[in-house]
Amino acid sequence: MTALRTVLVTGTSSGIGLATAVRAAETGWHVVATLREPGRDGA
Repeated sequence: MTALRTVLVTGTSSGIGLATAVRAAETGWHVVATLREPGRDGA
């Protein structure tokens, strides 16, 4: 059984945080994302 890898990414409403969260999810990580402004574009 393969362990599920989990990563916490902050600042995911835009920029580097968003790109990091998306890339981590695409490569099989379980992503826990936080952001201050849920209504911003990209979130």
